[in-house]
Order: sequence, then structure tokens, then C-alpha cells
Amino acid sequence: MKNIITIILIVVSAFGFAQSKYKKADRLFEKMRYVEAAAEYEKAIDKGDRSMEVLQKAGDAYYFNTDMEKANKWYDILISDYLKTVDPEYIFRFSHTLEGMGQHKLAKKWMKDFSNHTLQKDARANKYAQKDITIEDVLNLEAQFTLKNLSINTKNSDFGPMYFGERLVYSSAIDTSYYHKRTYNWNEQPFLNFQLGRINATDTDVEYLNEFSEEINTKYHEATLAFSPNEEKVYFTRNNYNGKLERDEEGVNHLKLYSADLNVNLNEKVEWHNIKELPFNSDDYSVGHPTVSKDGKQLYFVSDMPGSIGATDIYVVDILDDNNYSQPRNLGPKINTAGREMFPYITNKKLYFASDGHLGLGGLDVFEVKNETVFKNPVNLGAPLNSQLDDFAYIVDEETNLGFVCSNREGGIGDDDIYSFDRNPIENRKRESICDPSVTGYVSNTITGERIASATVKLFDESGKVLAEMQTNLNGNYAFKSNLDCNTRYDVKVSKVGYNPNEKPFMTAKDGEVTIVPLGLKITDEGIFEDRGLVKIKIGIIYFDLDKSFIRNDASIELNKVVLMMNQYPNMVINIESHTDSRSPDDYNLELSDRRAKEARDYIVAQGIASNRILSAIGYGETQTVNNCKNGVPCSEAQHQLNRRSEFVIIRM
Repeated sequence: MKNIITIILIVVSAFGFAQSKYKKADRLFEKMRYVEAAAEYEKAIDKGDRSMEVLQKAGDAYYFNTDMEKANKWYDILISDYLKTVDPEYIFRFSHTLEGMGQHKLAKKWMKDFSNHTLQKDARANKYAQKDITIEDVLNLEAQFTLKNLSINTKNSDFGPMYFGERLVYSSAIDTSYYHKRTYNWNEQPFLNFQLGRINATDTDVEYLNEFSEEINTKYHEATLAFSPNEEKVYFTRNNYNGKLERDEEGVNHLKLYSADLNVNLNEKVEWHNIKELPFNSDDYSVGHPTVSKDGKQLYFVSDMPGSIGATDIYVVDILDDNNYSQPRNLGPKINTAGREMFPYITNKKLYFASDGHLGLGGLDVFEVKNETVFKNPVNLGAPLNSQLDDFAYIVDEETNLGFVCSNREGGIGDDDIYSFDRNPIENRKRESICDPSVTGYVSNTITGERIASATVKLFDESGKVLAEMQTNLNGNYAFKSNLDCNTRYDVKVSKVGYNPNEKPFMTAKDGEVTIVPLGLKITDEGIFEDRGLVKIKIGIIYFDLDKSFIRNDASIELNKVVLMMNQYPNMVINIESHTDSRSPDDYNLELSDRRAKEARDYIVAQGIASNRILSAIGYGETQTVNNCKNGVPCSEAQHQLNRRSEFVIIRM
């Protein structure tokens, strides 16, 4: 989510360094020019500087720009080199990057370590130890959504949709002729402004129309808005800008909420006038991301104002007569956490919001809670709506269960993209026709017959247009139930890293019955295999001397197989994972395996493989044993040996 931080409430690093020797990089960092700052810090690292300061700041430059893979790279080295002296906040950030990369079990392990370092004082650790729900429960939620990427998305950031009659207003860093030379140094994209699109109900897409409002859009950021029920008043988020950017004592430009009134002139042109700041804004904190209750009596928004529980909280005010408002009220600890809550959307039935403080799949996840007098327990909406990256700005028509959501997940057109969705379309929406076909199936290995999880399955019409996309579940199953016609040809295509892609045409049934289409995938190379849903390079066991991490001669023979495979496939990118048995203390095993993973990485790089082709080299200790040889369980040496292993997981190829 490289662009979303520019319009959510500003987060600045809590760690400063006196008399820093990285003056140029620090100046860029302080101005939130993170792309340029990261490059400067990495120059110092390339010259051999592996100090705590530069590793922290290199990681932060990517973390605050929400590039979790690159942030993880530098935090990983930081934690390995300075675990005993680093500020615990960096253990939290390291854990958060792991969660954003989908490595939930390891994130949970490091969050436990973070909790130990903070002596249980930081509430952010609690979400990894919830009694009522676990990450496995979230991962196993039944899929409810079919998503579609919209044609209005650009290579830059597009997000924050809101209904405006039969149209859609959204925020975009679209490169218009007027603004094409103005870019925001945070992520080198144009500034955000409101755009207008027409919703096409027949194919759940949106057609771009024009700029939403010349009166509201400025040369700086405008993003996320909400309308009164009669759509005669709009509330919107903007930089603190009154002819010039206003900053607080630390030089931070915060966000503010504004309102504007509708005016239709004699030529029936829609204009917005009477632009006003809302009275609870401040130059010292941010206020933004509004949503209005359906009766028009309450305005919800996000802020980091004094009294907030976490980084950003959701608040509500009563909308009174004569443009007056009550004092802001925090929605309380059931909704707000020590993390970030943002992008609320209120309907008569539910409050929807995004959060990284409640238990989720990584980054921001979308949650819902019943709209009652007192908000109770939020529920994660699960995959595929939520992903390993950021998912947010959910809006929905409760009558049709059609809506829009934003995400920076892989496979999008640009940075943040807007997706339309259909939630439980067959169960919750009446069809005009009694013929209501669907297609289901499974994906399996063509040689072994083993079911393949997390494969990408796409549904196409005869013209080649993508109708829907999803990931197979843990059992390799998939299902499409979105606006299909009876007795009609479609195609399904399946792909997964490490396998040759496959496709199959099919005809839907004449009577609307379910069509079952099994799909097979063949492994790309005999030197790779799939294990527990991950595709890995096939090598023998890498042996280490007792309590040591250096590479022995017999280990180098096996590692050379990895080098050979990566030379054969120059686009291959891997993660290295090392594991131990359970016969030493947990913390010792975690540290030992981590050293071994990094020794393997350094050996492969020394053989000429580019370091950026190894995304991470992490030790898991005894957290992922392949048998029941856990603490206190008597096992043979051969059984223990199965758990002492290094694995090379293929991410891309």
C-alpha cells in the first residue's frame, strides 16, 4: 500500500539519532521522501556500513512506504545483528512485515518475543494471543466474495470510492494535463484528486467520466469523501492547506476534514461552494476519512487526536443544526486498538472499517460489526476480500450485496486499485432468470494427484475478458458463481509458481446446474517439488556441526544445486528457511537456525547469485517440526534429524 499512507494519518518515526552521519538521507526521510531516503541509506550499506542506525532507517524508509518485503530485508539483518540491544519497536515492525508477507506463524513467534521484551506492556502483542479466534480460524473462513479489478484503475494509486447517485467518486493520482508535473515525493506519484465515474450495473465495472469538482480539488491531496443522505453536502479529506501548506512545530502537514454545499447553476452544472473546515480539526493532529450515517445525524471519521487508543482511531460526532457538531467521541476499545483503525463506512446494518490492530491476514484487513447502540465484536471478512497486503475503503449496497473495496494486492494494475465485489451472489441476490449456473472444481498435481492450494484460477468469457479470479483453498477447491449464462462457453486458467500453467474450456449446463471442471498442473522442473503448499528446490539434507552455523564441504555440494537451479532460471526468487530439532531451548534454536539460514544465503550470493533474488533468510527454530518430536517428547536420532533441515522456497520464477 505504497500510497495509502499519504492520505491516512501521518506516521513519523519515534526514533531519532543525534548527530547522524546520514545528513542527506535524514533530510529526505524527515520530509517523508521515503523512496529517495531509502536509496541513500542503501548506498551506505553497500559501502559496508551495517550499523544499527542505518539498518533501522533503511527498514523504516520502506516500512512507512508499506513495502513490506524490502522493509523485512533490512529489519531481518537488524534483528539478527542487534537482537539484544535493538528497541523492541523494531521487533514489532519485523513481525508486522512477516505478517504482511503471509508468514503468520513466524510473525506470531516474533510477536511473542516482542511481548517478552516489552514486559507485556504493549497491547499490540495481544492480537496474536486471542482466546476466541486464531489466525487459522481467519484463514479457514468460507469465501464470500467474488472480486473484479476495475477498468478505471491506473498505474498509480486509485482508492476511496463513494456512491454519488448512480455514479462513483473516488481518489486518484491520475496524471491529468493540469497536474502532470506535480508529484508527491513520498512515493513519486502525482497528488491525489477526486474523479467521477459511471457505475455500469451489467458488468460491475466503472467508466471514467471526468474530474469530480474544480472547486474542491487543489494542487495538493484530496482523498476520501462522504455525502449527506440527500447528497447536497459533501465531507472530504484534504491536506491542511489554506493557500499554503500549514505545518505543526515538527514540520508535519496534517490532514483536515472540510465540508462543501451543492449548488446547481442556471446551466444545470453541478458545483460545490461554501467550503468550510470542520470545527474539530487541528494543526497539531490529523482528521479524515469521513462517513455519514444513513439518517444524516452522525459523522464518523478517523483521527490521531489526543486521547486516541492507538495510532489512529475511529470517532463519531453528532451533526447538529446550523453546521454545528458535538464533541468527538471515541468508539472505544471494542473497535479501536493499539494499531490503526481507518476508512469507516456506516450503513443501517453494519459498520465496516479497516484495521491492522485486530487479528488479520496481513496489513490492513476489512472488518464488520453490527450497527447497534453499542458496537461489539468486529468480524474479519476473510479471503479473498482480505489478502496478505492492505485491503480497505469497503463500501456496499446492503440490498444487492454489490460494492467496492480497495487493495494493493499482487496482480493489480497499479499501486492501490479499486475492485468491485459480489458478496454471496447466489444466496443473497434475486436473479432475473431462473437459470443460474455456476462452476466449481479443484486443482491437483497431474503426476501425484495431490491437491494444490493457493493456485490462481481465472474465469474468462469467449472474448478473453477476465470475469473473476480467486485462489484455491487448502483442499485445492475453487468456485465461481458470478453472472454466468446457461449453455455458454467459458474458459478457466490456472497458474502457480513452480508449475506450468494450464487452461480448459467448458460449457455451462442448460438447466443451471453446477458444472465441475477439474484442472491439473505439472511441475516445471524435476529439481523442484511442492511441500505443504510451498514450492521448493529439491536438495539433500544440509548438515551442520553441533551448535555451529558455518557451511561444511558436504553442505556446499547441496547448496551448489540451489545455485545451479537459480542460474538455470534467472527470474527465480527464493526465501531460505532453516529449522532445528527441539532438543535445546526455544530461543537458542530460533537464533541458531537464523544464523544458519543467513550463512546459506551468504554462500549462495558468494557464488554469483544477486542478493535481491533472496527475499529473506530466516530461521524458524523448532516452531515447524515435521513430526511430533516437540519439547519433552522422546524421539530417535533419525526422527530428530528430519526436523533439522534448510529449505529453499520458490517465490517467483
